[in-house]
Amino acid sequence: MSERAIPSPAPGALPGDIDAMQALLSAGSYVADRSLATTLFLSLSLGRPIFLEGEAGVGKTEIAKVLADTLGRRLVRLQCYEGLDIASAVYEWNYARQMIEIRLAEASGTVDRGALGRDVFNAEFLIKRPLLQALEADVGGPPVLLIDELDRTDEPFEAFLLEVLSDFQITIPEIGTLAAGAPPLVVITSNRTREIHDALKRRCLYHWVDYPDAERELEIIRLKAPGTPEALARQVVAFVQALRREDLFKLPGVAETIDWATALSFLDRLALDPETIDTTLGVLLKYQDDIQKIQGSEAARILQDINREILNLS
Repeated sequence: MSERAIPSPAPGALPGDIDAMQALLSAGSYVADRSLATTLFLSLSLGRPIFLEGEAGVGKTEIAKVLADTLGRRLVRLQCYEGLDIASAVYEWNYARQMIEIRLAEASGTVDRGALGRDVFNAEFLIKRPLLQALEADVGGPPVLLIDELDRTDEPFEAFLLEVLSDFQITIPEIGTLAAGAPPLVVITSNRTREIHDALKRRCLYHWVDYPDAERELEIIRLKAPGTPEALARQVVAFVQALRREDLFKLPGVAETIDWATALSFLDRLALDPETIDTTLGVLLKYQDDIQKIQGSEAARILQDINREILNLS
């Protein structure tokens, strides 16, 4: 029985089933397992935000980018950081333009203070930040709202976000309540540097994005670093998989695997050797203590082990 090709949904249309969801992700060169595709399909179908947790570099942010690209939706990204406030995340007034408007009105000599107050506090003078932008209608459909690394913010902002995600509306005292005609597709990511409150998680569908197994990581290398020789790609994946079993401060993510494969191809390497590993570990590992622990005899031992493993599998 021949395998049936699963068509990708039309631009802007949501996938009709889990197979179509996987096809959509594949069309965006994202290698997803069935569990992730199922959670994403349910999130889009039920209109619920999806909360993606996992180590840095495993591809959480890329999911939102792929959804926006393959669905033909606008991507609105809110990059979180400590001290993030409403002025940076939601809106603020363009005070410079307001002052110019006031000075012009005063210069004309006909100042109605009540009317002027209303004039300078309207949408024309509003600077819309990501959360407010995500509520705006778009011809391509509701945008994809990426709230990236929520764990970097503090709890008061998390509480405000809880209110926004409940009703997808924002109240501006001078104007009133602005609500989304259709809710955006919300993707929230966290590197789990702190726990996110249960109240917010309850409003989302949850998925833990783990490191891929060797087979899936090799497929990712073939897609993202297509110039990598097959034998080298297999060594790179096997070496990275072995590193993730070591006691390191920061294990390499998929992003580092792609970077390393790309760098080795750029250096015209056809296979790993101890010297190449030692001189390029800074592409793969980001902490000096980790590099010092692996460089030299440990790297040579891991290389010997993976070469033996690859030989046994061939």
